Amino acid sequence: MSLQIPETLPLLVLDDAVVFPGAVARLQADSAGAELARTIARSKDRFVAVGLERETSVESDGIDVHEIGTLARVERVDKDFGVIVSGLSRLRIDSLEDGQPLRARVTLIEEETTPATPEIQALAHEVKKLSREILAMLPQVPPEVTAGVQAMSDPAALADLLAFRVPAEPAEKQRILEALDLTARLRLVVRLLANRREQLDVSTTIDETVQKEMGRSQREHVLRKRMELIRRELDDGTDDADAGDALEERLKDRTLPEALRAQVDKELARLKKAPAQSPEMNVSRTWLSWIADLPWTERTEDNLDLANAQSILDADHQGLARIKKRVVQFLAVRKLRNDQRGPILCLVGPPGVGKTSLGQSVARAMGRKFVRVSLGGVRDEAEIRGHRRTYVGAMPGRIVRALKSAGTVNPVIMLDEIDKVGQGRQGDTSAALLEVLDPEQNNAFVDHYIEAPVDLSRVLFIATANSLDTVPAALRDRMEILEIPSYTTLEKQAIARTHLVPKQLAAHGLEGERVQLTDAALSRLVTGHTREAGVRSLEKRIADVCRSLAVEKASGVIAEERIVGADEIETLLGPDRFQSEMLERTEEPGVATGLAWTPVGGEVLFVEATKMPGKGRLILTGQLGSVMQESAQAALSFAQANAAALGLRPEPLKDLDLHVHVPAGGTPKDGPSAGVTIFTAIVSVLTGVRVRSDVAMTGEATLRGRVLPVGGIKEKVLAAHRNGVRRIILPERCLNDLSDIPQSVRDDLEIVPVTRMEEVLAAALEVAPQPARLAA
Repeated sequence: MSLQIPETLPLLVLDDAVVFPGAVARLQADSAGAELARTIARSKDRFVAVGLERETSVESDGIDVHEIGTLARVERVDKDFGVIVSGLSRLRIDSLEDGQPLRARVTLIEEETTPATPEIQALAHEVKKLSREILAMLPQVPPEVTAGVQAMSDPAALADLLAFRVPAEPAEKQRILEALDLTARLRLVVRLLANRREQLDVSTTIDETVQKEMGRSQREHVLRKRMELIRRELDDGTDDADAGDALEERLKDRTLPEALRAQVDKELARLKKAPAQSPEMNVSRTWLSWIADLPWTERTEDNLDLANAQSILDADHQGLARIKKRVVQFLAVRKLRNDQRGPILCLVGPPGVGKTSLGQSVARAMGRKFVRVSLGGVRDEAEIRGHRRTYVGAMPGRIVRALKSAGTVNPVIMLDEIDKVGQGRQGDTSAALLEVLDPEQNNAFVDHYIEAPVDLSRVLFIATANSLDTVPAALRDRMEILEIPSYTTLEKQAIARTHLVPKQLAAHGLEGERVQLTDAALSRLVTGHTREAGVRSLEKRIADVCRSLAVEKASGVIAEERIVGADEIETLLGPDRFQSEMLERTEEPGVATGLAWTPVGGEVLFVEATKMPGKGRLILTGQLGSVMQESAQAALSFAQANAAALGLRPEPLKDLDLHVHVPAGGTPKDGPSAGVTIFTAIVSVLTGVRVRSDVAMTGEATLRGRVLPVGGIKEKVLAAHRNGVRRIILPERCLNDLSDIPQSVRDDLEIVPVTRMEEVLAAALEVAPQPARLAA
């Protein structure tokens, strides 16, 4: 049913609000406007025209109203001159009439029902979604309001309601009022709601940030107040002023470099002026504490008695004659020259051979403090050079911290596992170590936290590594490399008898008891229960024996004198864990025993070859690297080229497939040392002649049959000796490397030097090929 209105209506002109159809609005008026509204409210229809004033006026009386306004009904006027109106419909203001009160000639705009097209439905859905998101952001909005908006089915009414309720500029709302086309009106409402949501997002983010900062500040304030109250109640005398005075007294007595003294005085002055709760105060106090704690002039006097040093080294370590000799040489030169500089030693060897304990013995022999710095896994150069004081939780690097721990400027610092430092996103740690270990510049090492030169030239650095392969060449060049070899069986027994057994007896409460492990028992522990280069596993097995003896003592059944023999080792620890596989592995042709070097010591390596009907293929398995694959191909080619001399058919693989396998396939293997071993295994399987069970070999073979030298001879020979090998085939040019092997080991072995492959076969196979020289 359409509304019937007169041709002219009283006009309310607004400058900051727009009234929409279906909305109830409270308009603020002056006394004259309120009186007019009361007169209208007492009329029959109570109609009034409401329009928004234009920003620029062109009428003679100064009033210009937008053409599209709203037909409203005056509901009431409250005591504060607030006029309550309800919007009814859009209307067009045709003209203004002179006189007071202001009246306007109007035409009612009849809005036709628009079909719900897919675009209108989509726009209405977007309007509801945006309104739901906006209401969720507003605090204390009843859920009934959201439910009411979502339940509205008339898109036109929904658009007018939201356009009226959402805060926006009057001009923007007027454009929505003037949009008579429903599709255009919904688009404007969608834009209005989207802008409002973005405003609320920004406002919410700002509010959360402000609340968070206020919460942190209030929390810190409360905690500081509580700390002050606690200190006042305890009266412990540790307030900030006292702490600053104590630091000043400590630093006055220290002998500091001149440049550092000026910096310290500046920080002390800043500490006195800084507020009690200032963060800079804590930074300054911590830095001054480090300066006060570091040794700048404190040092220990070196004990340069060569005989005393030799006796300490001999008492602490079995063997290692070359290392002991180098330490004694350093002391002798130091005694003659009185040179403060210390060498940079790097002890390289398998785990468990006593690298760390050797550093401790060196420090004890020289009368110096000992500090260990672990470098394994360090990837941040700040761990060496220190963190800058601008960072939260900054502290000096590990080298400066080691000096503080030692309390002297000339300690022995052990850089443990220097081969395991890495390079990460925080810088190259090995590059940072160059400055530490360079004798030409470490007398003025600058830590980023201390920011003052620290003299490291008087420090005796001893680095340890399992392998030099991962140590950069520039870093190796600054160190003197001292290799610590594997221990022989006799050396392990002597170490166990002198050091390990007394240590474990004391650790298990058996010190002072008459407990003894015989030489035969120690020998069985070494050969049957360990297979290593060092003595770490041996110490664990001795600990197992001591635990069993501790049970006897605790039960009261241990005798006054307890002697553990070789036969009792099996009772206490079970059957031997390691047995020689040489005889079992070489029972059939095609199996040869090689020797390999690893970072944890030498190892025995078995190479297996077998043949089968096929098409002449060579199959390689066991995770062989490119070098070992090439060695296998070269060995096969050499065997084919010298088939007649080897007693083979002219074309040995024409109708056969040859499979070469190195067991322990889960472990990658590579290197030239297995060249002669692969060749021997191939010739053995093709000729049907077994390889001797007491033979092991190493060396690189060329395509012409020459045997080239390889490295790691000492580790390989000791590994072969541990595994019961009696004959070792070596390249002739490696004989000089045997000088470091104990004479007792060499006496148990037959060393066969070779230069060509026919010599290898003659020494390795049970039946050697014809003595004719193989074709080159």
